[in-house]
Amino acid sequence: MSKKRERGGFKASRHGGGKASAAGPKAAQKKAAEAREAKGAKHVVTGANRFLRGARIAPRRIDGTESVEQMIDEVFQSYNSGRLRESCQLFTNKMLAPDVTVGLTLTGALTPAGLGMSCIIPLIEAGFVDWIISTGANLYHDTHFGLGLSMHRGNPTESDVVLREEGVVRIYDIFFDYDVLLSTDAFFRQVIRGKEFQRTMSSAEFHWLCGKYLWERGRVLGLKDKSLLAAAYRCGVPIYTSSPGDSSIGMNVAALALEGGSCIIDPNKDVNETAAIVLGAKRGLGKRKAGLSAVAIMGGGSPKNFALQTEPQIQEVLGIDEKGHDYFLQVTDARPDTGGLSGATPAEAVSWGKIDPDRLPDAVVCYMDTTVALPLLTSYALAKRKPRKLKRLYDLRGPLMLQLESEFRKANS
Repeated sequence: MSKKRERGGFKASRHGGGKASAAGPKAAQKKAAEAREAKGAKHVVTGANRFLRGARIAPRRIDGTESVEQMIDEVFQSYNSGRLRESCQLFTNKMLAPDVTVGLTLTGALTPAGLGMSCIIPLIEAGFVDWIISTGANLYHDTHFGLGLSMHRGNPTESDVVLREEGVVRIYDIFFDYDVLLSTDAFFRQVIRGKEFQRTMSSAEFHWLCGKYLWERGRVLGLKDKSLLAAAYRCGVPIYTSSPGDSSIGMNVAALALEGGSCIIDPNKDVNETAAIVLGAKRGLGKRKAGLSAVAIMGGGSPKNFALQTEPQIQEVLGIDEKGHDYFLQVTDARPDTGGLSGATPAEAVSWGKIDPDRLPDAVVCYMDTTVALPLLTSYALAKRKPRKLKRLYDLRGPLMLQLESEFRKANS
């Protein structure tokens, strides 16, 4: 017959001899606490409990002199401020190590809100972002700024019927003239008609060419650091889009096909090139030693999946031995229980082979608006880390693809 368990329902040995526990003898613990209080004895935590090893909550007093770095490290203690602190520390302390290749994904209307100029370009130029997957819309709206066109703050409660009559387009509280769309469309049609676009290419090649023309336009107009496409062109950062036809850029490419244009963005190239980047991050290439792969996901959606599916592509489809991404950071407002990919947790991604299960502790999800989190993360990283040497992965796409093809043949011979 088994020994009767003491009241409380938990094994006493789990809590140590006489240590107060919610599962232990309540009456004795109550009397012990009252005796300590009567003596004025100080309560001492021994630190033996593994759940109480986290830093003590003792935030600094806010006095108006604190920096962003101090706010994040010393004031953001718990809930989603705590997750933002963990995100900033993961990104800065681990993901920005020299041997880590960082992929950034972008969803939501980030560039219209100015985050391309305020955050993404500084991250690119500092070598903190090595490759990007973005919605086409973010790249289209980024182009407005590269052409010197203006976006304005507005009131989201204005009548959209009146705005339409006044020729004003709205993205929530961002207003701009309808001609901004027409001028941007005209720019894309003009450059895409060029001879160098008349071929099949990956979206990275397409965006690199567009970035080249935006960089030149910015030089002529005297604009500096306005377009992330231009910055990525200068820094050799490849930018992919997971759905090339799902934006005004893709709409203009399609329109030119009706004129007889032969510009085709091939998603097969994108799938294999992104897988090659991740494999190269893990295996190393040439003089670069084997390293780690990190993904920083702003939002969710299709770009999130396109970045994470690189590992199932390598393992499941190509049959190459691999374990998954090493670092995972996501800022999202999506819930996991609805079944959408945007809210799917890194733990769930482990089951797909997207995340290395051994690195799961190095995964953080911050449930917050990206327009709040990304500026704070950018400021924190730039304050704490010196710039990294640019990896210029755009220039390495050829050798990376050869490496992928070689491993694919070995695995399937």
